[in-house]
Amino acid sequence: MTFATLGLIEPLLRALETLGYQTPTPVQAQAIPAVLAGRDLMAAAQTGTGKTAGFAVPLLQLLTLEGPKVSANSVRSLILCPTRELAEQVHASVAQYAEHLPLTTYAVYGGVSINPQMMKLRKGVDVLVATPGRLIDLFRQNALKLNQLQTLVLDEADRMLDLGFSEELANIYRMLPKKRQTLLFSATFSDDIRLLAGQMLNDPLSIEVSPRNVAANTVKQWVVPVDKKRKAELFVHLMRKGKWKQVLVFAKTRNGVDALVDKLQGLGINADGIHGDKPQATRQRALDRFKASDVQILVATDVAARGLDIEDLPMVVNFDLPIVAEDYIHRIGRTGRAGNTGEAISLVCADEVNMLSAIEMLTRQTLARHMEQDFEPEHRVPDTDASGQVVKKPKKPKKPKTSGGGGKRNLGKWVESGEVAAEPSIKPVRKVPVFNTGPRKKK
Repeated sequence: MTFATLGLIEPLLRALETLGYQTPTPVQAQAIPAVLAGRDLMAAAQTGTGKTAGFAVPLLQLLTLEGPKVSANSVRSLILCPTRELAEQVHASVAQYAEHLPLTTYAVYGGVSINPQMMKLRKGVDVLVATPGRLIDLFRQNALKLNQLQTLVLDEADRMLDLGFSEELANIYRMLPKKRQTLLFSATFSDDIRLLAGQMLNDPLSIEVSPRNVAANTVKQWVVPVDKKRKAELFVHLMRKGKWKQVLVFAKTRNGVDALVDKLQGLGINADGIHGDKPQATRQRALDRFKASDVQILVATDVAARGLDIEDLPMVVNFDLPIVAEDYIHRIGRTGRAGNTGEAISLVCADEVNMLSAIEMLTRQTLARHMEQDFEPEHRVPDTDASGQVVKKPKKPKKPKTSGGGGKRNLGKWVESGEVAAEPSIKPVRKVPVFNTGPRKKK
């Protein structure tokens, strides 16, 4: 089976080919025809199954072929995500799939100023990726209309419920037009998810797929705990110690890519970086030089490295852990290919422990840890395991109080045993004023 046999149009096929997508995953093979047929969908699909393309690609095709042009302050398709990080990730993927289509895409979420988002929505957006809270804020400020909505996607619906978005989802449901297509994706079909589906979906097609969440056995994976401020220093130490010849390094942000490349180049190391802010020609030139072994270290963000295929790449380093656990599989899958052995090392600091736990839960394995001498972290990285548990360090037991002795503390002063401490002086406290307790007196 190919993407062409699923009935996708040429601009989408071209975008998928550029991204290195060759054959549909099971969830894509089932979801794409159903969405194109206009069916509501209830899919049990975890991260690592290719679910984003499963709903985004057919959704983009329907928007291209059907429906009127988007009106001011309106959206034609809405994708709801539980977190800002996931919203950014999903939007980045949607924008790549829509590269050759005459459609507009945008992401809105909390934690940033709402005004630029309101300005962007004035002309209308074909595909809006949003977190529930910010979507409601925009709707209540009349910056967003949903009367033109054709498709609603609930991505990671179970996580939205876990994070307490039940009331927000109920409010959003009341804002939606009755005639629409709804696609619900969840890791599990719990009773709460089935109840939500019963309220929001109409005669849905139900599909379940197992996650593609296991790395090749040929990849040796391990973790090195380290303080965040010493990551670059540790990376250089490990590179020189292991005499690494060709390494693909993943950083979380564009600034992180630039900072690491600058440090490596300052040490005389042949390094280059790729991220979304760099022109496509510059990124392609860096990739070509890395493939030809003209560059020893290539530092990249997840989005910039999509479609990167290098034969016999020996080493992948996670300088930062990915926000979305599924991306860990994509990252380390670039080594250990075609029966070759590879190595994947993650430099993990204390504030990344939840990401590490999510990765271990997804891959169903506890990653081996190696403490590098002279780089032991001051901020301990808690133990984790494949069940998703984060084992915090037990608190030290309190020392028992000792009675007797030469004296005791009392009221902040040291008094000898037998002395009677003076009573603390009592100061009057101003009464808190109470407002609006009765009608205003006329002057």
